[in-house]
Amino acid sequence: MKTRKKTQMFSWSYVKSLILELLFNPKSTRIIAFLLFLFEIVLNIFIVKKVKYTEIDWTTYMQQVECFLNGTRDYTKITGDTGPIVYPSGHLLIYSTLFYITNSGKNILFAQYLFIGLYLLNLSLVFRMYHKFGNVPPFALGMMSFTSYRIHSIYSLRLFNDPIAMCLLYGSVNLLLDRRWRFASLLFSLAVSVKMNILLFAPGLLLLFLENLSLIETIKNLSICALVQGLVSFPFLISHPIEYISRSFNLGRVFLYKWTVNWRFVPEKLFVSPSFHIFLLGMHLSILLIFFGKRYWLSVRSLSRHSIKSKKFKDNLSFDHRILITLFLSNFIGICFARSLHYQFYVWYYHSLPLLLWSTPFANVTRLCILGFIELCWNVYPSTSWSSLILLSMHIIILCGLWRNSFVDFGTRNRNKS
Repeated sequence: MKTRKKTQMFSWSYVKSLILELLFNPKSTRIIAFLLFLFEIVLNIFIVKKVKYTEIDWTTYMQQVECFLNGTRDYTKITGDTGPIVYPSGHLLIYSTLFYITNSGKNILFAQYLFIGLYLLNLSLVFRMYHKFGNVPPFALGMMSFTSYRIHSIYSLRLFNDPIAMCLLYGSVNLLLDRRWRFASLLFSLAVSVKMNILLFAPGLLLLFLENLSLIETIKNLSICALVQGLVSFPFLISHPIEYISRSFNLGRVFLYKWTVNWRFVPEKLFVSPSFHIFLLGMHLSILLIFFGKRYWLSVRSLSRHSIKSKKFKDNLSFDHRILITLFLSNFIGICFARSLHYQFYVWYYHSLPLLLWSTPFANVTRLCILGFIELCWNVYPSTSWSSLILLSMHIIILCGLWRNSFVDFGTRNRNKS
């Protein structure tokens, strides 16, 4: 009898059911995440050892840092091979540290291993968010780790500042999930100080403040964000404030047409025109209003009535679902209508795509196809009219799916379908 039981325990049907449980049950996220984390350690070391490093911006970053360390505080005079600095001061402070510990930027191999550590930290923060979300099957996390050559190259082979900004952002999101609002505000502001794209999350973050905190607490958290910006940029604001603000937060910056991933199908003359940029900004604000307008109105009205504790939306969303979807949808809307997406910008939303797609009513096959098309478009180099048009189409399909699922019902209607 014992032999029969052991045989049944290790039968093919049992193994099959165990595999399906691990791949499709969100409760298995921790197990799969741990295995993926171990795999990623080996994979990233293999990439660094076997794939040639590609110089793009690292040398420029180091040259800009040298200008800063030599005493230059005028942002218009902090330059490198690829041009003047266009990032806030947090970027300079972080890369100044990297400058010292990598022998003035010459020990690139050591820098690559540091970025492997950054990637693993980023991944652990992402996996924790998905565990909290609890609505994405573990196999989607496996695809997120296995399928993107470009994401691995952005971290380990390019040494861009985008991964640093996003890692700080994901740290902030995890603190929000733990209801540690003030520390989350601090990390969010630090992320903004590295790269301005983090501001795409700001409309969602403000909405969460208004929905979950009193007016006084909201003001305190916004003050923390402002204070961090002031402290980090103090050396530049005290000496050359106009130059600093105009360069590090340049909302009117015109990107080069040859690097755009998302608007290649648009003629270059239209791409660089101010009217096109105004149109995109108008679309960005309009879609934000469509998705978030009612929630903003209800939040402000509740604050004015001093009923913040009793203000609850009539839906089945958990606190974690509302935090994650609000932030990542806010960022995704900004990406859909961004002036130009460059290849390293893929990291801005790559790790949030499964979460957004599993918040739509689409079938799993459709979701995987959308992920596949997006990955394909980001790996076409140089971009073509067709690749950028397909990418925009996938973004619009995701937006339509999110709207169709009705925002207040996100994560509940299709929970049983996964």
